Amino acid sequence: MDRRKVCVLMALWVMAQLSSPGYGLRALRRTTGGRKGAAGLTGQDANGVPLRRSKRGWMWNQFFLLEEYTGTDMQYVGKLHSDGDRGDGSVRYVLTGEGAGTLFKIDEKSGDIHATKRLDREEKAYYILHAKAVNRFTNEALEGQSEFIIKIHDINDNEPRFTKDPYMARVPEMSDIGTSVIQVTATDADDATYGNSAKVVYSILEGQPYFSVDPETGLIKTALPGMDREVKENYQVVIQAKDMAGQMGGLSGTTTVSITLTDVNDNPPRFTKTLYEFRVPESIEIGSTVGVIRAMDADIGENAEMDYRIIGSDGPGMFDIATNRSTQEGMIVLRKPLDFERKRQYSLRIQVENVHINQRFFSVGSFRDEATVKIVVEDVDEPPVFERASYVMEVKEDAARNTVIGSVSASDPDDKNSLVRYTIDRRTDMDRVFNIHAGNGSVFILRELDREENAWHNISVIATEFNNPRQISRVPVYVRVLDVNDNAPTFATNYETFVCENAKANQRIQTVSATDPDNPLGGHRFFFSLAQEAAGKANFSVRDNKDNTAWILTRRNSYNSLQKSIYHVPVVISDGEFPMQSSTNTLTIRVCTCDREGNMKLCNAEALTARAGLSTGALVAILLCVIILLMIVVLFAALRRQRKKEPLIISKEDVRDNVVSYNDEGGGEEDTQAFDIGTLRNPEAIEESKQRRDIVPETFYPPVRRPVLPPTRDNNGDVRDFINQRLQDNDSDPDGAALRLPRHLRLRGEWLRGGVPQLTRV
Repeated sequence: MDRRKVCVLMALWVMAQLSSPGYGLRALRRTTGGRKGAAGLTGQDANGVPLRRSKRGWMWNQFFLLEEYTGTDMQYVGKLHSDGDRGDGSVRYVLTGEGAGTLFKIDEKSGDIHATKRLDREEKAYYILHAKAVNRFTNEALEGQSEFIIKIHDINDNEPRFTKDPYMARVPEMSDIGTSVIQVTATDADDATYGNSAKVVYSILEGQPYFSVDPETGLIKTALPGMDREVKENYQVVIQAKDMAGQMGGLSGTTTVSITLTDVNDNPPRFTKTLYEFRVPESIEIGSTVGVIRAMDADIGENAEMDYRIIGSDGPGMFDIATNRSTQEGMIVLRKPLDFERKRQYSLRIQVENVHINQRFFSVGSFRDEATVKIVVEDVDEPPVFERASYVMEVKEDAARNTVIGSVSASDPDDKNSLVRYTIDRRTDMDRVFNIHAGNGSVFILRELDREENAWHNISVIATEFNNPRQISRVPVYVRVLDVNDNAPTFATNYETFVCENAKANQRIQTVSATDPDNPLGGHRFFFSLAQEAAGKANFSVRDNKDNTAWILTRRNSYNSLQKSIYHVPVVISDGEFPMQSSTNTLTIRVCTCDREGNMKLCNAEALTARAGLSTGALVAILLCVIILLMIVVLFAALRRQRKKEPLIISKEDVRDNVVSYNDEGGGEEDTQAFDIGTLRNPEAIEESKQRRDIVPETFYPPVRRPVLPPTRDNNGDVRDFINQRLQDNDSDPDGAALRLPRHLRLRGEWLRGGVPQLTRV
């Protein structure tokens, strides 16, 4: 039966219920009996209180309407009628409210109400409208506006719908019967308060016999014991929800539930073999993996985690086993070196066990397993092996060349026992101090040794197989050079010693010590003495303090630096070793001037100058004076050479420009440096900036270059006339600006040969 037929049957059934006597609809009509204005009792409310209404002049019904009407005509809802309607057409009915005019229409004359469209209760369950009756001609209200409701009756037109599709669920494997898995929920849009349209019942369509569902709650439970994830992990269960309480004609919906069995540790680990065999070379390094074994576990995740351990071995401590957590494999690791010649095979007993054990499944059996591992050692051509890990040899530093200082020994560990050849790694002996016998490993020296230069030598010896030169090994050899007394002691430092002129006899002026690069076993013991060649006429003596130091003492009361300012004292220092070594060291002693407390004041050259009464400051002043005098002499000589070229007067017109005022007295006839009369004769020698050399001029006029005139008698007369004229002008000039001669010059009344006046110092 399809959905349309179901809807038609439901509509017929509802209409039959509405038309039957005693149905819930009741008409409210105006009461005609009683006094005007009295109210008629129409019923009770939900609390039993009597309901009263005002007196009305017209009657109407509370209407009900079926949803999903499928007829071709408009669906009839009901009829409104007023007591004032006499059937003469003077009354007009008016409808307002929800859906008025669109969903619902009223006949203005008859008051019949029709639904114009098919209605769906799931969209809107009821509509509230208002009706009134008015006079068609006067438009006056015959009755007050009244409110009524049109309710939509539900039919079963919606199937149940699940909230999810599909559902995902998980349940542990091996769960007991009735273990809850998941609850599914379906909803029905039909009216749950009316009939069984929304009453849903659940059932399982697919998934038996593993699961079941509660018909009322939709709770899915396990229905079969011992469901094993390792056999089947995923299940697809189809659940149906049907309304009408599951009766015939009800609508239904389905959903799929994907159920996964989660793992539990219900399977023990098991080795795939009882015996594992691995072959490894004897040269494998410690810490390397010898072999890998793996036990199988049907479980997954942490339920499959396992631990391996060695429970028995014929080589204790040779091997260890560790678990690789990512692959759950047992890795057998070497802990000690293998030797084919010593042991060629090992046997191990390995046990594996789950890490996380479920107590619930102890009854299944032991969750551990065992296996045997056989490890076969293969022979490898190994390099020679030295008897020791390192060698220490000793040799005295005075050993002769080719002296054997020790030997090394290596052998081939293989069965063939190949011969071994020895060499020295020259990268460790760049100076070629040592060598080794290729056959017997004897180490000898090639050069002389010096402990003070290098006390230790670190070399490497290489052993190579004759049959296979690629097989080599090395061993370090440490050579210690033993000390021999081959160095003489010397002063510990460079001593600066002085003696005061006022020193007393047997006065200590210096304490000396010695040093020796040798390193005797009992420590150093030095002896000090004065050299034999200086003992007879010595001014100083040496006293050995028996503690590797000595005092230098004076042998007379006073010393004179003028007689001798420096003394050289030869000191002999010898050690107490065999063979005894000694050396003569010279101590330089200066004679110095000291104060009463013996503090040095002056020594050597300073003492000599002090005797002359000159201090250091005085010597510096004298030196500066000498330098200044030398500079003056050099300057004077240079000026003399330049003066010979200076012209004094060129012509009568430019004498004024070349006369310089010095404002100084004349020096007389011997004053040859003040003025050079030759410049009057030789004007070519004048220079632009030439002045007097001994007096700074006050002012001067810049020289002007004039044409050169040859010296003649007439020229000398011009000079004489010029000078006379200038003298007269100078006498009449109170400032003396016409002709200003130096104070130390004056003009004599006589003339030299050639008519040139002579200027003499006064």
